[in-house]
Amino acid sequence: MALIKRMQHFALEVADTDRAIAWYRDVLGFKLTERHEAHEVAGIPVELAFLRLGDVHHELVIVHNPIKRYTPKSSLPELDLEGPPMFHHFAFECDNRNDWLELEAQLRARGDVQFVRGPVLHSWVNPRGDGSWGENEAFYILDPDGHRIEVFCNLAMIDPDGTHRTADGTRMEGTKTIEM
Repeated sequence: MALIKRMQHFALEVADTDRAIAWYRDVLGFKLTERHEAHEVAGIPVELAFLRLGDVHHELVIVHNPIKRYTPKSSLPELDLEGPPMFHHFAFECDNRNDWLELEAQLRARGDVQFVRGPVLHSWVNPRGDGSWGENEAFYILDPDGHRIEVFCNLAMIDPDGTHRTADGTRMEGTKTIEM
């Protein structure tokens, strides 16, 4: 059976392409690879901007429909009580806890980044945890269109026997992964 290797990029619809590009550049450090107008290629009726953090062509695609009338969304998914299904959040990983703490401090110091949760330790094993899952530390912010973004570090790994392992390598006995 052929298997997918990894999730590689996310395409995000926005109300204002310029505002979104500026925010993802200034706040999260993305670089713009390419930008294209709607109908530049037959069959693509939307504006596209390809952004990257590393050396691949893109990890985030900004999508804007120039003829759509955009309306504001609820600032928090739990307040969005009517409408079609939406995604809850997407996430970016920092290399380590020190980088994560530094980024949190930088974003808070800006004064223009809306924090909606955290910092929080997602853990039901660690006594400092919030009772949730993943064994990672995270905070959540909103982009200008109200998309929730998780910034995290130290996500648990899964050993071959299904036991979870913390970022520092400690096996968390009693944890088990449902499917291997």
